[in-house]
Amino acid sequence: MSGTSSHDTQDLTPARAWQAVLSRDRKADGRFVFAVRTTGIFCRPSCPARRPLRTNVAFYPDPVPARAAGFRPCRRCRPESVASDRGREREVLSRACHLLSQGDGQPLALGSLAQRIGTTPAHLRQLFQQRLGLTPASWARTARLVRFKRALKSGRAVAPALYQAGFGSTSRIYEDGATRLGMTPAVYGKGGKGMEIRFAIFAMAPGNALVAWTDRGICAAFLGTDAATLTGDLTAEFPAASRRSANRMEQEWAGTIVRAALDGIGNTDLPLDIAGTAFQWRVWQALRQIPRGETRTYGQVARAIGKPSAVRAVARACATNRAAVLIPCHRVIGKNGELTGYRWGVDRKRALLSGEK
Repeated sequence: MSGTSSHDTQDLTPARAWQAVLSRDRKADGRFVFAVRTTGIFCRPSCPARRPLRTNVAFYPDPVPARAAGFRPCRRCRPESVASDRGREREVLSRACHLLSQGDGQPLALGSLAQRIGTTPAHLRQLFQQRLGLTPASWARTARLVRFKRALKSGRAVAPALYQAGFGSTSRIYEDGATRLGMTPAVYGKGGKGMEIRFAIFAMAPGNALVAWTDRGICAAFLGTDAATLTGDLTAEFPAASRRSANRMEQEWAGTIVRAALDGIGNTDLPLDIAGTAFQWRVWQALRQIPRGETRTYGQVARAIGKPSAVRAVARACATNRAAVLIPCHRVIGKNGELTGYRWGVDRKRALLSGEK
């Protein structure tokens, strides 16, 4: 690094390290320390003290080489305590995750969980969100689903597996987990090999819509101009799957679902069988919470999922959405209020928003 010793951290560029110092990024604590030549003091990146001039700053991977270079630790931010703080945080999270994963059939309240591991509910919630990107409740739901899948793989029938995993009734598996039991990325990556897909095409201004589903939920909802193009899009998305056109009753059912979603009366817990990463699902779930007639910016969605700096990643998650209207990515707009790119065309996005308002 420019202006630093040979001991300076190698895994961060000077620009990134300095940016972390300027933003007082707590996530950078423990990755490096910065030393100020004019004061002879070194600090953690999140130190609340006034920022020095960049020309007076040197970076070190940890407190040891900083001390060796003649600097002393800041009494305000105590940079040498970061390692022990991180160790205690890891221990708290490890114990909490272990308790939430036990599966005694009863959900563990946040207050009880915090009391058992010797911390406060607020601190525990903050740790989960900062370190794992999830709330304790979300972790517990995921743990229940893991237990449910494990029980099914061991040969247990569905009903006993549900109760063993901690679901109070068969409806709870759909309320808590239907959207999380979708196809795996591996299945999607193989073009839907082994899947049986039914699909319906119906008129929906402007143009037409296609809804496709498996036995586990809706796997696609496309918008387009004509039936041939929509069918081609489905084939391109799942080239190895078995596909068949829906009967009249299924056609009506699919149309009702999409129109109900547009009218704001659809079921936001409707089962979806869509492959996605954990981050994409967090974005898609946040989109499903946007009320009809309202919009959010990409930045607002990023903040809603606890990732305020992940605006571009949120935009990518919207672009990869394969369930038009049901996951209403058309309700996300640019920070200047302008309509941005939409998988099915900006004109269609404008028409959808106009109809909802």
